[in-house]
Amino acid sequence: MSLLEEIESGATPDRLRRTAAAEQTSIEQLRAKIIAGSAVIPWARGNELAQPCAIGEGLKVKVNANIGTSNDLCRLEREMDKLRACLDAGADAVMDLSTGGDLRAIRTAIRAACPVSLGSVPIYEVLSDLIREKRSPREMTAAAMLAAIRLHAEDGVDFMTVHCGVTRRTVEILRNDRRLTGVVSRGGSALANWIAATGQENPYYEEFDELLAICREYDITLSLGDGLRPGCLADAGDHAQMEELYTLGELVLRCREAGVQVMVEGPGHVPLQDVEAQVRMQKVACHNAPFYVLGPLVTDIAPGYDHIVGAIGGALAARAGADFLCYLTPAEHLRLPDTADAHEGVIASRIAAHAADIARGLPNARDWDDAISKARKARDWETQLDLAIDPQSARRRRSQGLPADTSVCSMCSELCALKGEGGL
Repeated sequence: MSLLEEIESGATPDRLRRTAAAEQTSIEQLRAKIIAGSAVIPWARGNELAQPCAIGEGLKVKVNANIGTSNDLCRLEREMDKLRACLDAGADAVMDLSTGGDLRAIRTAIRAACPVSLGSVPIYEVLSDLIREKRSPREMTAAAMLAAIRLHAEDGVDFMTVHCGVTRRTVEILRNDRRLTGVVSRGGSALANWIAATGQENPYYEEFDELLAICREYDITLSLGDGLRPGCLADAGDHAQMEELYTLGELVLRCREAGVQVMVEGPGHVPLQDVEAQVRMQKVACHNAPFYVLGPLVTDIAPGYDHIVGAIGGALAARAGADFLCYLTPAEHLRLPDTADAHEGVIASRIAAHAADIARGLPNARDWDDAISKARKARDWETQLDLAIDPQSARRRRSQGLPADTSVCSMCSELCALKGEGGL
């Protein structure tokens, strides 16, 4: 019996109890959200998570951090350092997106060291095996794709991204409606090219019942991937993206019927003025399933600063109803992120998530802001720094410009507005 089925039966499994405590909500309130499908607890059977979380409606917006190797940069110790940096920065979940090296050994090491929900993308396993054998991704087989799902489930991931909405119909739409940047998702691109080359249907779509059986067996939360997400503003909201979205909405219902928890992934690059509409459209099309967004990026001009661009889009998306923000780092579009990039990416997304929590009216969301503001008025520097979202960075910057009067800062010095009458 899956966690969803246990909860529906009226049982109170330990995973529900502990997650409700972590979310500071009642067991019954969380139970109702899980049964309705508006929230998920990505926590596979048999795993021990020290820091569980729930993702969805009426809960704090959560932040995911991606780590993982590539064929050009493949050092396990580097990824373990990034994992620690992401956790130290406050990531609620982590995904291993490794494509280079011994993927199973990397995944196993990350799983053993990861106290939060861990996600993966099984098709990367298939593609990595083909590349190592110097074969074309067009030689993928349905059997290999489904075997990768089971392998990742056996290795203890809590949620996995599967690009089920890239179908023969969407590939035909892409042929007729040319995009500026084409298909930018690695998994989506591999599947689109495989469909175009073979003429066969996407096995993740055609064999969806078998995929669900594996997820139910291991109690994996399914994250329906946006393989056709727009890779630039010019492609946002096009026919292919919308067709995939409606397909994912149909699959959400099949997940729930099968006792499998599900969330849906979203764009991508979206103009600022369209973010709210796209989130609301997704919520309707996908039956209020939790929405997991990459950014979204609201401009294409900022390589090196995409963590800021993503935080702008993420705050808007979360305010409109998105529930899970996938971080972007300063290295987005440029290279594999390093430890410093990962730290900055998590902090930027956490700022966006917290701003959205306040805007969404979550109980006590602003308490943190009020506490730091009281310390700021009192010029209580130690409390201010302790309460900062990134205390280490705040302390470093503070120490680099201390004035003679350390009760103030070097911006205003003796003209500090909070001294004297300004502090009334």
